[in-house]
Amino acid sequence: MRQRPRGDSRGILDPGRLLREMRFRRHLPAESLRPWVEHYWLIDWALSAPFEQRIVPHPAVNVVFRRDGDGPEAGEVAGVGRNLFRITLTGTGRVCGVQFRPGGFHPFWRRPVAELTGRRLPLPAGRLAGPDGPLCAGTDDERRRALDALLTAWAPEPDPTAEEAVRLAEAIRTDRTVLRVDHFAARHDLPVRRLQRLFTEYVGVGPKWVIRRYRLQEAVEQAAGGPLNWAGLAADLGYSDQAHLVRDFTAVAGVSPAAYARSVH
Repeated sequence: MRQRPRGDSRGILDPGRLLREMRFRRHLPAESLRPWVEHYWLIDWALSAPFEQRIVPHPAVNVVFRRDGDGPEAGEVAGVGRNLFRITLTGTGRVCGVQFRPGGFHPFWRRPVAELTGRRLPLPAGRLAGPDGPLCAGTDDERRRALDALLTAWAPEPDPTAEEAVRLAEAIRTDRTVLRVDHFAARHDLPVRRLQRLFTEYVGVGPKWVIRRYRLQEAVEQAAGGPLNWAGLAADLGYSDQAHLVRDFTAVAGVSPAAYARSVH
């Protein structure tokens, strides 16, 4: 079981600028929630000018609580986003987010997670606050404990199939040699059609999409780190040629690899 939250910047476009402009941090949930929840992510900001952040979404559901200035706190459930996510923040505010592990939201939702894909739905009023009030108030520890209490109260149901989906999605994320669905299915002794049904029901998108998204996030992260051999990276990530990688990168990030690298550096 993970003892500290992930430290990578995968999915965050220009992470250095994000960290300069606002306070961003991650915390692990209570141990009982870690089979389903990747981490909590907290952001606080006090901006003198509007700030746009762009995210290449993970194949994961997020539950997000946000408060702007002295306004009321609002909550929503965000399904897996297929397209680049953009948000412009102004003034002051706070966000408390829950990033579930791919496949990990099903025990809380108890319905096909594909129903949420590409959608952002407001949370019912009864799920907008922790037992002691708003979720975005107080210190990090107080906010973390409030999220723990809220998710525990939702009473996730044990589900061996969800555990299988989480395990398989994690294998795709951590093993960059996973490039094809048929090879991955054979490696885990699963029929391709069962793997596809499992991911659609529990993750919200198919395994091919998950593989390609994780490999593209690696490309984005590496582009932020310095000069790259794009032809070599394309081969490493399973692309037939560099041009195919450039097309996919541009589609998911909104700019070409060269333009993104220039903007970051």
